[in-house]
Amino acid sequence: MITRYALFDGKIHEGQTEAFRAAVLAEILPKWRQFPGALSVRVTFAESRDEGAPEYPMILAISYPDLPSVDAALASPVRSEARAATEAVLARFFTGKIHHHVTTAHEYAPL
Repeated sequence: MITRYALFDGKIHEGQTEAFRAAVLAEILPKWRQFPGALSVRVTFAESRDEGAPEYPMILAISYPDLPSVDAALASPVRSEARAATEAVLARFFTGKIHHHVTTAHEYAPL
């Protein structure tokens, strides 16, 4: 399985955490869920971090069966719609940048 992560590196505007989270779920998540070929969409909101660790108030993970599926999703019209929705929410609530990482996942059950 391939997972593409979007790490939101920065800060939510003071006092806007709950409004940011609500806007993400209402305005952006529906677009992310439309990516063709996606197996799962996981939106995670930060609750805490180690002292000195970078601030990632949100991490998005979208999993796909393979790299061609990732490429197809990124080439789809839904991507530009999702990008526009993301930019609109970030302009209201977030200062920082987003960077993406594509990974191959290996999952194991605990012993």
